[in-house]
Amino acid sequence: MPTADSPDAALAPYGVSRETRARLEILVAELRRWQPVKNLVGPRTLDEVWTRHVADSLQLVDLAPPEAGRWVDLGSGAGFPGLVVAIALADRPGFRMDLVEANARKCAFLRHVARLTNAPARVHDARLESVVPGFAGEAEVVSARALAPLDTLVGWSEELLKTGAVGLFPKGAGVESELTTLAKSRTVAVEEIPSRTDSRARVLRIRWLPRDDASRTDRP
Repeated sequence: MPTADSPDAALAPYGVSRETRARLEILVAELRRWQPVKNLVGPRTLDEVWTRHVADSLQLVDLAPPEAGRWVDLGSGAGFPGLVVAIALADRPGFRMDLVEANARKCAFLRHVARLTNAPARVHDARLESVVPGFAGEAEVVSARALAPLDTLVGWSEELLKTGAVGLFPKGAGVESELTTLAKSRTVAVEEIPSRTDSRARVLRIRWLPRDDASRTDRP
């Protein structure tokens, strides 16, 4: 019987192919190999890597616009969610993931795993503000996980959201206070979607609204 955090249990809801599973196993194996030296994720989370990192990232695939071909992931860290999404969508014609990460050791890891898995991902070793505006009008999805408060994420993503990108931002139990702050300062539509991996968490799906519309939160 698979354990709670086995790849069998974590991947079952997503119906990934054998090839995709093999690529994700490479990511996890390399993460475990690099972690003692590079400290890529919180050490305690390694015991739940399949649920807490891989499956938590995979749920974004079904929340993005169908057939989205250009995705930008901010503060990609060890590849969650961006590299996982790139691996999952590796067979989508023309798909490309742009991973933006300012930490050099994490960029080295991202490039290494992207090469091993043949994931359609490009790593940008740079600060967000220096590269994100260049994706305006091209990005169809922008994501970030465990990076910054929601209001800050929307500010960093503003040019992408204004030009049609959908924001996908996983958030934990403290999301309500972040939504309150966001509503005071941004003109966006926010949809709260229950996380498939944590009953206390939400994925926020965000779209930019015309300036004459009031900010709102759409709840499921």
